[in-house]
Amino acid sequence: MVRKVIGLLSLLLCCVNAELLVVRHAAFFVGAGEVIRDVDHLTLTSHQPTSMSVRARGKSTPRCLVIGGCGFLGRHLVERLLDKEYGVAIFDVRRDFDDERVDVFVGDLCSRESLLPALSEIDIVFHCASPPPASNNRELFLKVNYTGTKNVIQCCKEAGVTKLVLTSSASVVYEGKDIENGREDLPYAKKPIDYYTQTKILQEMVVLEANGDKMKNDESKQLMTIAVRPHGIFGPRDPQAIKTMAEMARAGKMKFIIGNGKNMVDFTYVENVAHGHLLASEALCMGSSACGRAFNVTNDEPIPFWHFVSRIVTGLGYAAPKYKLPYYLVYFIALLLHVVALLFKPLCGELKFSFTPMKVALAGTHHYYSCAAAKRELDYSPLYSMDEAIEKTLNTFQYLRADSSMK
Repeated sequence: MVRKVIGLLSLLLCCVNAELLVVRHAAFFVGAGEVIRDVDHLTLTSHQPTSMSVRARGKSTPRCLVIGGCGFLGRHLVERLLDKEYGVAIFDVRRDFDDERVDVFVGDLCSRESLLPALSEIDIVFHCASPPPASNNRELFLKVNYTGTKNVIQCCKEAGVTKLVLTSSASVVYEGKDIENGREDLPYAKKPIDYYTQTKILQEMVVLEANGDKMKNDESKQLMTIAVRPHGIFGPRDPQAIKTMAEMARAGKMKFIIGNGKNMVDFTYVENVAHGHLLASEALCMGSSACGRAFNVTNDEPIPFWHFVSRIVTGLGYAAPKYKLPYYLVYFIALLLHVVALLFKPLCGELKFSFTPMKVALAGTHHYYSCAAAKRELDYSPLYSMDEAIEKTLNTFQYLRADSSMK
């Protein structure tokens, strides 16, 4: 009996190590939007926006505002817009972009007074800002993703901006069960995997419902909206996932596979996501069937979850995970911890376990999505294949290799 208990505890400890992998990789999927750093400044204070540069603004090409443009996805999107010779401005919680071609506004997304000046002479708004998913702060998510987005919509209508492109997430339809080749007409999740996803659902709904709203000062013009749903964003300058995998592999915590290792998942190269955003903006025109809709934008090349993880860590010189833990056993342990937290809540207050059944599901179930609608109506096709994307990503993270000093 004692041996069985010790064996169970040993397995639980193994699962806790695997938990670190599951929880951190969950940001691939639920964190499809741009992560806002220094969120206290964003939500608790109001800043007078400041511009990095003042220059003549021609009207021959569209002028865009990228909300969250100093972050991972936002920066890649800004660079793609510049390559296309668009006029570009950034609105972010901090100034972290140094390019004389770009006006940078620092302000509070939830403040009308902060946001309106940044919308002057803007034709298209790309909204890809959100708090970090790992914070699990429901109040913060509601304030930024929902209330802040409603402020974006109202300010767009007041400033006469006619196009709004939202970075949403394919996870808005995911409930911990297999999704294979999922389409956009799947219903929103009734039991979202976390508070972040719950508020991303509310955010997408309010943006798409705003399609067709009249401009405040010119009712002859309408707001046109669209949502882009990427899944598992990765690539150069990834601030979290790649470095986390390397750190865990170096620490010897990249040994376990949850399930049989065959569950297929979408990972999406960040430059393909930026490309999809640009195509979405181009599809917004009066009478277009793309208006008021969401579109999946992925690499259109599903890959086994653990195979992707293995390619990243072996590409950096580490050993691939190889010990398989039964999916339902790990899920049961996560569920048991959840029940324990509920039972002891009256005595100990709220116990927070990041090792949740939903996080286990993310690493052990199928979740990949069809891009057929984006191909048909946005003329979307990935610019980079999965092999090219992984190679380009690894080339920018050579300092994380096993034979180098971690930075």
